Amino acid sequence: MPKPQGPRGGGPGGPPGGFQKPKNMRKTIGKLMEYVGRSKWLLAVVAVCLLLNTACTVGGSYLLDPLIDDCIVPGDYQKLAEMLVLMAGVYICAAVLSFTYSRIMVHISQRTTHAIRQDLFNKMQKLPLSYFDTHTHGELMSRYTNDIETINEILNNGLVSLISGTLTFFGVVGMMVYLSPILFLVTVFSLGLMFLVIMTVGKRSRRYFMAQQKDLGEINGYIEEMIEGQKVIKVFNHEAKAKEGFYARNSVYQQSATNAHSFAGAMMPAMGNISHINYALTCCAGALLSIVSGFDLGALMVYLLYTRQVSQPIGQMSQQVNNVLAAVAGAERVFEVMETMPEIDEGKTTLVYASYDAEGSVTEAAARSDGWAWKKPDGTLVPLRGDVRFTDVVFSYVPKKRILNGISLYAKPGQKIAFVGSTGAGKTTITNLINRFYEIESGLITYDGIDVREISKESLRRSLGIVLQDTHLFTGTIADNIRYGKLDATDEEVKAAARLANADMFIRHLPKGYDTWITGDGGSLSQGERQLLAIARAAVADPPVLILDEATSSIDTRTEKLIEKGMDQLMADRTVFVIAHRLSTVRNARAIMVLEQGEIIERGDHADLIAQGGKYYQLYTGQAELS
Repeated sequence: MPKPQGPRGGGPGGPPGGFQKPKNMRKTIGKLMEYVGRSKWLLAVVAVCLLLNTACTVGGSYLLDPLIDDCIVPGDYQKLAEMLVLMAGVYICAAVLSFTYSRIMVHISQRTTHAIRQDLFNKMQKLPLSYFDTHTHGELMSRYTNDIETINEILNNGLVSLISGTLTFFGVVGMMVYLSPILFLVTVFSLGLMFLVIMTVGKRSRRYFMAQQKDLGEINGYIEEMIEGQKVIKVFNHEAKAKEGFYARNSVYQQSATNAHSFAGAMMPAMGNISHINYALTCCAGALLSIVSGFDLGALMVYLLYTRQVSQPIGQMSQQVNNVLAAVAGAERVFEVMETMPEIDEGKTTLVYASYDAEGSVTEAAARSDGWAWKKPDGTLVPLRGDVRFTDVVFSYVPKKRILNGISLYAKPGQKIAFVGSTGAGKTTITNLINRFYEIESGLITYDGIDVREISKESLRRSLGIVLQDTHLFTGTIADNIRYGKLDATDEEVKAAARLANADMFIRHLPKGYDTWITGDGGSLSQGERQLLAIARAAVADPPVLILDEATSSIDTRTEKLIEKGMDQLMADRTVFVIAHRLSTVRNARAIMVLEQGEIIERGDHADLIAQGGKYYQLYTGQAELS
């Protein structure tokens, strides 16, 4: 069952979920600081504002001493007014400084996360397809949502709060020691008790928050699975069993969440009560000190004020430590993706537009003219024809599990080559290797006589049109989705491609025709209509090589006959590779390859294979199962 990643964090005051501690905190913080450091001048302003704000906050409280001793006790009202104006000015200055660094940190955090998000997306475009095969969509999406959002939150609020709390704590402690080292001994006892509570309660709370996160993943995964399977649940009257499973998981989650929040909720009341006790003990000790040693009233009032203030940064820091750890752990997961080895491309041969004269010479063109040509590293232009050859190709997705074992085949320009065989035989793998989605272990694949490893992947894939079995449409108009095959295609080219794929008729019957907006992977369209759009997308690219991976699998027989003529036009003068389960679609193929366990066991045209009476004959006559 998939377990969606929920919010991270934990402990008292932290995000509502357990977090995974970073593996290499120093390295991750260093990389994160590289991004934050791009705003170093703004950070310098923030640092100055923080220091001045702390000085104003701590110093403003100290002004209470002369206010009492020099103004109130002697009854000097003029000096009292001056001191009140001074105190007001100090606190107003503190408020302005706080507002300033908060606003600047918002800018820094958004600028930093914008850069991280952009670099992460750019890096994902360079990762090999195998990376996405081994990581779930939810796992990758969590990098953009949970992980980057935790970074944004800690930069926006948590980091400044942590630094401000630390500065305030040491500032207050310093002033308390300056005012009365004897009274500070009482405060030390209370501070030790506070830290003991934070360590004890925080440790247990974090453990329960991690259990809550695990149970939250269980219940979210179950809900997702049940929603996706609602049709099956209703068909088999499985509602009662589904509710029973949900009730069990919901009860477990309730218990773990109760434990987690019980401990987290006890933190601040405990800290508050210790602060009250500390205040009462300090009052008693201060009164005795005033009677015995003449400790002045103003200093005592300031010290009592600091006693109330000293517990605030402790709670503030305890709340933010777990958030900082969660943000660093999130940053580590983001940087792990960024450090992944990108798709290697050492190909130097590129694809260019070309024009041909009557004598057969090739020249590079600024726009599409007569066709395409390969431009070799030495500048030589070779007309692109579409000749694809495999020679003793061996390939495995994972070690010790061979998928293709010594495959040799050729497809001359304009030929239609079909692959049939059971699931796992290696049909789709062959087409994936033509694209260089994966690299072969041994053997050779050539394209117009050029080793595909010498061709840049961008140029190679640009020359290949693919229609997949699982059609993916993007949010946008119908025309936008067809134009995905050729981004600079004109409206007329888009419509011509749709007519070629026989999609024009149903498109014109949509509310806004080609301007109809589709979302959710084209959920408002039938599977057959979506596949027709995929065929039109391939047609508008006008590629010399076409790969059809069960392109008509979701189209009914009547629709298939309607588009057969259009498909024939699309495949004319192109090298075509067809993967088919419906054998009726490959009878006119120039050559049919029957694959079994990564090897070609039969090859020939339809008539030859029927005459052989082998595997293809059994599949065609229904004596063997094609899955």
